[in-house]
Amino acid sequence: MSSHLSQTKPRAATASSSGNTWQAEMKQAIRSATELCEFLGLVPHEVGAQDNDFPVFVPRSFAQRMELGNRLDPLLLQVLAQSQEELEIEGYVTDPIGEEAAKLAPGVLQKYSSRALMITTGGCAVHCRYCFRRHFPYSESPSGIEQWKPSLEAIRADRQIEEVLLSGGDPLILADVTLSRLLTELADIPHLKHVRFHTRTPVIIPARITPSLIKTLQSTRLNIWFVIHANHANELDGEVLMSLSQLRKAGIPVMNQAVLLKGVNDDEEALYQLCKRLIDVQITPYYLHQMDPITGAAHFHVPIERGKELIAAIRKRLPGYAVPRYVQELSGEQSKTVIA
Repeated sequence: MSSHLSQTKPRAATASSSGNTWQAEMKQAIRSATELCEFLGLVPHEVGAQDNDFPVFVPRSFAQRMELGNRLDPLLLQVLAQSQEELEIEGYVTDPIGEEAAKLAPGVLQKYSSRALMITTGGCAVHCRYCFRRHFPYSESPSGIEQWKPSLEAIRADRQIEEVLLSGGDPLILADVTLSRLLTELADIPHLKHVRFHTRTPVIIPARITPSLIKTLQSTRLNIWFVIHANHANELDGEVLMSLSQLRKAGIPVMNQAVLLKGVNDDEEALYQLCKRLIDVQITPYYLHQMDPITGAAHFHVPIERGKELIAAIRKRLPGYAVPRYVQELSGEQSKTVIA
């Protein structure tokens, strides 16, 4: 089987290594399937590229990790809008994990008794085509400190909540000053102990991990955890790993969650290399998710039996702490369902 592992040399210096700020990288991102294909020397109609109402958004520093001319590049497949997304497939819906029913307050979701999740923003560093929130009504969620006050009061009112997950979108799209104010508000809630950032931004734009951000994260009494999202070892180049090491040096634990995706990591060697690269820099492979059946992403589906086979295979090659739990999110359940 192909490992999907690219051995190509870097295209050029990445945007962040050339001195651009993370904000500049966001502004300069690729914003259409045609532009992305042209960047990689591909012909749009030959690869089924087709824009739709979930726009392409890919920072160039991420696109530069893709292999020129390779229509099956595992990073490209995750972000290229294709005609397959328009197919209506039974069982694929716009709210596959029942988030609408889990609203505690505007912008706050609660499925588990001790945890609450805040939708901090609708913005992301990249638009992944399998995103389980690609149809989420972000316009109905508050943004900014003033609008978050009812959300924070709902968390304050439930003394069982000890941990808040900052999600979105992606919380690291927020400016440091906004994050600082939010963390200050959360720290003022006596029963809160932990804040967990769910973010793909450090993988997509490593320049986002700045001394200012580290200072902000270290300035709170709350225990800070980072859960990043990488699906393939090629995402974790030297600049990304160096950036993530700054979090670990600051005493912030970093874990990774991946999604099992056809053509990306449904292959023993690809999954092994991802977990190996993570543990080599002391990042815990936390979860491997069975993909949520979101409308527009059926072409990424991998059968659960195949996922079990992959976990069994890499378990023979890696220490126990390096093997992620293979899980599935089921609407209405009180916790994730462990598959293997």
